[in-house]
Amino acid sequence: MAMESDLEGQDRPAFFYHLGDVVYYFGQASEYYPQFYEPYAKYHAPIFAIPGNHDGDVSPGDTTPSLDAFVRNFCAKKPEVVPDSVEVDRPAMTQPNVYFTLEAPFVTIIGLYSNVPEGGEFDDSQIKWFKDELVKAPKDKALIVTVHHPAYSADMYHTGSKVIEETLDNAFSESGRFADVILTGHVHNYQRFTRTVGNKDVPYIVAGAGGYWHLHYMQKQPNKEPLPVPYTMPDSNTVLENYCENRHGYLIMTVTPKSISGTYYTVPRPHESWRSKSEIFDSFTLDLGTHGLKK
Repeated sequence: MAMESDLEGQDRPAFFYHLGDVVYYFGQASEYYPQFYEPYAKYHAPIFAIPGNHDGDVSPGDTTPSLDAFVRNFCAKKPEVVPDSVEVDRPAMTQPNVYFTLEAPFVTIIGLYSNVPEGGEFDDSQIKWFKDELVKAPKDKALIVTVHHPAYSADMYHTGSKVIEETLDNAFSESGRFADVILTGHVHNYQRFTRTVGNKDVPYIVAGAGGYWHLHYMQKQPNKEPLPVPYTMPDSNTVLENYCENRHGYLIMTVTPKSISGTYYTVPRPHESWRSKSEIFDSFTLDLGTHGLKK
């Protein structure tokens, strides 16, 4: 409901980009109506997505190929309404693949599929494709990379992934092109990190509190107190700048030729009295000229 209200007025988002786990627990066709089409029935803007681990997972004994329903609903040949949508009149999206590049004004968004295993996994063909896309990405536009599993997370349930960190770093190094922002999901909360790479501030963001009921809490200090912010991650040049562990929310990104900005909104749970309101929790702006970050 909060996201629907953003579509009113001149500054409406051009599209929604889902960071994975469109449905739980398994990526079955029967889950797309109650978990995707019905909740977004009144969200009248295009919706893109990369798959999460639950989208690719199949229930025991099910012989349906992994990602079968995701491909039908997001990688269709034509923008036609598919049976999975039941009575909702939203055409399927026509992405070319489960990992793909989206070209938008002022920004290139390269979306990866980190597969089902905890911590993520990539095959050689996707890694080669990723490096090629980094090389081809226009130099005069901002570059955002999306992947479901996060490279960094200070939560208690999943934590970050070395596989993601090393796969991204190797591709960035070999292609000579480093992303300006990395967006991830998987962990059911919001975390914003700043990683220093040479003279660049690179935001690594976890935005995984989009709707699933079970939010993931953060690690504690040895004295059981909450992590302070800013908090430097152990053995890392990465700093946790802010986090929200007890509210659902979503991130609005704005890209211009000179900057990338993000604003994270928290929304109430249905039983709370302020259910119709969203509140700004965090914001940042990245200057694309100096690569400096303003909070």
